[in-house]
Amino acid sequence: MSSSLNEVVALAPLDALPPDSLHACDAPVDGENEPLILYRDPQGEVRAWRNVCPHAGRRLDFAPGKFLRSKAGELVCAVHGATFALPQGNCVAGPCRGDCLRAVPVHVAEGEVRLGDAG
Repeated sequence: MSSSLNEVVALAPLDALPPDSLHACDAPVDGENEPLILYRDPQGEVRAWRNVCPHAGRRLDFAPGKFLRSKAGELVCAVHGATFALPQGNCVAGPCRGDCLRAVPVHVAEGEVRLGDAG
């Protein structure tokens, strides 16, 4: 699946992402269909990362769309326990400490989370 520069790629309705929630989806990124993680922070801002742990290149969810969270609210890789601070996406504990999740630009328009920068 590829997208042209003018094509709108809707990832999820904004109201499907309550504040402080994680959501999985797939989207065309750099010409390839990629698994993504959407995160809506408590203030309502939405961020996205590739759903790939920098440690071993595996998905972070333990089942499709099901993510582990630490008691402090961080995202935890289900395979090796790497822990990522939210909303930054940087690894704060585990085998890839100091690495970051790979960010993907998203924006909100017309009640949808959309791929790419607002333009």
